[in-house]
Amino acid sequence: MEATLRWSLATAVAPIAWGANYFVTHELLPSGFPLYGAILRALPAGLLLLAVCRRRPRGSWWWKSLVLGALNTSAFFTLVYVSAQALPTSLASMIMATSPVVLMLLAWLLIAERPTVPALTGAVIGIAGACLMLLTAAVRVDALGVAASVGAMTLSSVGYILAKRWSGEVDVIASTSWQLIAGSLLLIPPAVVVEGAPPALTGDMLLGFGYVTVVATALAFAAWFSGLKHLPAASVGLIGLLNPVTGVLLGTLLAGDTLTGQQVGGIALVLAGLLLGQPIVSRFRRRAVGSRSAVLSGRSE
Repeated sequence: MEATLRWSLATAVAPIAWGANYFVTHELLPSGFPLYGAILRALPAGLLLLAVCRRRPRGSWWWKSLVLGALNTSAFFTLVYVSAQALPTSLASMIMATSPVVLMLLAWLLIAERPTVPALTGAVIGIAGACLMLLTAAVRVDALGVAASVGAMTLSSVGYILAKRWSGEVDVIASTSWQLIAGSLLLIPPAVVVEGAPPALTGDMLLGFGYVTVVATALAFAAWFSGLKHLPAASVGLIGLLNPVTGVLLGTLLAGDTLTGQQVGGIALVLAGLLLGQPIVSRFRRRAVGSRSAVLSGRSE
């Protein structure tokens, strides 16, 4: 039980770090360069983790790194970059908040990990809370941005389940570094053809890329894939709901505004849904039910 709690807390590092990613991308990073933006985010992070693990792929991990890199890095980072530039943070975060259900269904289909009733209930409550928290005003809807956000959520969910399926074969830091490097290398040819020369970076842009590279990529993805290795996919997906919560709290802090009652209610629902679907809570609940049953049985005797 202590190990489950420890891995849950470690996994939470990822969505909390990602919570600021939309804001940083929208405010600090150059627009119009989604491919180079993904490369500048992923390649340094992958090399940093490679320097830590000092291992290169062997055997099947050459092609597995390419598959995971294409899904979790090439496609995901590019599409997230597009959605962050095209959509308000609230709408982009709300679309990504549906990922727990997608992750549960894919885990059921691909690795026979059947979602539990508490996890599904928690996902419904959490997504409802995210909608309540994020949809506080009329937002601008860009069709390309919505498509990019949905594509990022779907493709990354497939990549996460495959990463979980193969997680017992190698060290998490190593596999994370390989897929980040592979995914960024896959993007270089289309970036040169489509976007031409890399963007000139200002001091603010370098600070932005520093955050998304070290914190929101190297640290966050190592934590995320560690969680997928040790926890059910449903639990990890629900922990991901901390992403929009962090985004709302950060936006409120930076804007100097106070949280509305609607936002507070949404955050409460998200946290309730997150806790409901965690295995450690289910174990406490089963123990409590078992204890009550034992007491009642003793009384009847």
